[in-house]
Amino acid sequence: MKKIGILGGGQLGRMLLQAAANYPVETFVLENDAHCPAAHLCHHFIKGDIRDYTDVYNFGKNLDALTIEIENVNTEALEQLEKEGVKIYPRPAALKTIKNKILQKQFYKNNQVPTSDFVITQNAAEVAQHSSFLPAVHKLGEGGYDGKGVQLLPTKESITKAFDAPAVLEKMVAIEKEIAIMIAVNDAGETAIYPPVDMVFDPDLNLLSHQLSPAELPQKILWRVEAIAIALVKALQSPGIFAVELFIDKAGEVYVNETAPRVHNSGHHTIEANYSSQFDMLWRVLLNYPLGNTGHILPAAIVNLIGAEGHSGTAYYEGLEEILKIPNAFVHIYGKNETKPGRKMGHVTVLSSEKQELLHQVNRIKHGLKIISR
Repeated sequence: MKKIGILGGGQLGRMLLQAAANYPVETFVLENDAHCPAAHLCHHFIKGDIRDYTDVYNFGKNLDALTIEIENVNTEALEQLEKEGVKIYPRPAALKTIKNKILQKQFYKNNQVPTSDFVITQNAAEVAQHSSFLPAVHKLGEGGYDGKGVQLLPTKESITKAFDAPAVLEKMVAIEKEIAIMIAVNDAGETAIYPPVDMVFDPDLNLLSHQLSPAELPQKILWRVEAIAIALVKALQSPGIFAVELFIDKAGEVYVNETAPRVHNSGHHTIEANYSSQFDMLWRVLLNYPLGNTGHILPAAIVNLIGAEGHSGTAYYEGLEEILKIPNAFVHIYGKNETKPGRKMGHVTVLSSEKQELLHQVNRIKHGLKIISR
């Protein structure tokens, strides 16, 4: 039985461990919080810091393979473990490229992956020197996630808010659609590609509000999206599972926005909506099993459950009973005891063959279920 380690014990780790029940595998989790969502589902929980070289190295040295639930891990320890024969998914070289948004954008440019124009800024003063580049999106090189570390700079006056740290200044795209596509790659370089999804963002929180799968795309644009995403993932030269987020502008051009080297929010619907979920697929990659079937069982919508404004403290899910009455609705609570404004607390997936029914239920969930404090 293979010994597989997961760096990080949050909700993604928990969902990954739930899928592990289908396979002969011994699971290990490294996380600082002994009460994290994944702690009670793994065979072995080790308390430690996923950013610390010694903790990561000691955790992984007796395992067959390691994977991540978040990019913010110690890649130097992973490089050493890889040298010693531990399989790392994704490979440390790919992870180092992706976890730093500066290196990620340069990777796109060097590999002819279409992406928005950008410049690298080392501090706020350099942003001011590129005021002609506005309107733009400013992204911290490292440390940003779930909308944090990203700021819109629409005017010269907004430069006063610019990050005073290494970052990427991206020319704003006239976006028609934002989509994401999940791709799995095994050790042999074979790929399995999921149908892309339409993403709709909350403009205030800069977080995913809801998404629809499959995305409505003209055939030629769908082919373009798939070709770009596959070329990008192959250029990373790493097995694993990857979420590629893309923009389609009003002229129909396709640009890569960002890549995540792991299971991802944009693939959560696959638990119920696809034959092989993103979590099942990653276990197949980790255990060197055949890649799964990415086909839809039914179209799906996801609504993110986000902590309500003005509420911090013990979480209470107001309206949950009514949402549980919705046919083909699947509620996923992430096990976070404390809510706060904008915090991602869970998601609801709805299945239906009718798009209008999906949109109706999305609206019902968004207005009927609130995460408040008590």
